[in-house]
Amino acid sequence: MSVQTVSEHKVMNRWLVVVGAILIQLCLGAIYAWSVFTKPLVAEGWSKTETQMVFSAGLALFAIVMVLAGRMMPKFGPRKLAIAGGLVLGLGYLLAGLFGGTNFWLIFIFIGILGGSGIGLAYVVPIAVGMRWFPDKKGLITGLAVAGFGFGATIWVKMAGAWGHMIENMGLSTTFVIYGIIFAVAVVLGGLTMVFPPEGWAPEGYEPPKAAPGKAAVGSVDFESGEMLSTPQYYMIFLTFLFGAGAGLMSIGLMKLFPSQALEANGMDAAAASAVAGTAMAVFFSLANGIGRIAWGAMSDKLGRKLSIVIMTASQGILVIAFPFMAGTTALLYLGATLIGFNFGGNFALFPTITADTFGTKNVGRNYGWVFLAYGVGGIVGPIMGGKLGDMNNFPLAFTIAGVGCLVAAGIIAMVKPAQKKA
Repeated sequence: MSVQTVSEHKVMNRWLVVVGAILIQLCLGAIYAWSVFTKPLVAEGWSKTETQMVFSAGLALFAIVMVLAGRMMPKFGPRKLAIAGGLVLGLGYLLAGLFGGTNFWLIFIFIGILGGSGIGLAYVVPIAVGMRWFPDKKGLITGLAVAGFGFGATIWVKMAGAWGHMIENMGLSTTFVIYGIIFAVAVVLGGLTMVFPPEGWAPEGYEPPKAAPGKAAVGSVDFESGEMLSTPQYYMIFLTFLFGAGAGLMSIGLMKLFPSQALEANGMDAAAASAVAGTAMAVFFSLANGIGRIAWGAMSDKLGRKLSIVIMTASQGILVIAFPFMAGTTALLYLGATLIGFNFGGNFALFPTITADTFGTKNVGRNYGWVFLAYGVGGIVGPIMGGKLGDMNNFPLAFTIAGVGCLVAAGIIAMVKPAQKKA
């Protein structure tokens, strides 16, 4: 795209924002790479519960601080917020490497609390900035930005493990230090591109959505967070995200454990079953998760946000219910993991954009934080339900409940109408 001018001032190439957004999100995806550290920590005497407490703390602080970050953005601006997030995230890993050793509480504080807070500070910035620069491609650009988050997890897992052998060759502490430095530098560099376009700017040839007679155009009415929280549309979107995210996060938690059991029940030996189930999660689910973010975002620009979420959530419900019947056969397991991962990734492109379409683009940084709390709730409810029913040796019931929840969610989102401000 050529440089455009607004009031005689040069405007930067908007695609630089996309590069910066992906760079930031690649590092923020570190939270999903925590699993690569759990086995070495268990070998050092940690309990499995302690490893999950660090992960849970990171997820909780991510969701909570994201709400605060949205409120801070108008005051400090997106660039400062992104840079602060990168420095806090990097500092958390750096301190864990320098002083944490294998001490549970220090790593819990440095990586769980500090690291999670850094992710929460920076996460919404590329989404909010990208939507302002790309009003004509909101879904695609949001998908590209959050795809970095999904692919980043794969990179950091592989560099610490199978590709780079960092933990094996350098130890946990040095790996934490190196990651901390990389995260801080990369997010700060990406953060330099995080600026809103000038007032009145629009891409060449862009035609804003036209309103139906007597109604406001999509995304043209800007709600403050308090106004949004008083609408039924917020709670309908929240519940839909909760059911969709809960089903996906439950599937992630069980994607290795349950298929291993199902494959063994069909006659596969334990080692082979574990390897096949691991591939289903690490390759098929993970790659589809990243691709789904881009694909669903791009499709939603054509189909519309609401219809895209209906299709994604309804198909996810059917797939999750069918998964227990697929998990015991290698080819069907890979297919199921791919499709569930593809739909799960779509959540992170579609819910920021439906938030902007429903409550306006101007305040999406603040408003999406409140919607994203659904992910935090789903992350507690879904995996715990899956674990409890797994302990009762009834994994199929867990998948059935989660799948029915997705089908209910598709019905809820189908009823969402444009939000109207109270007089």
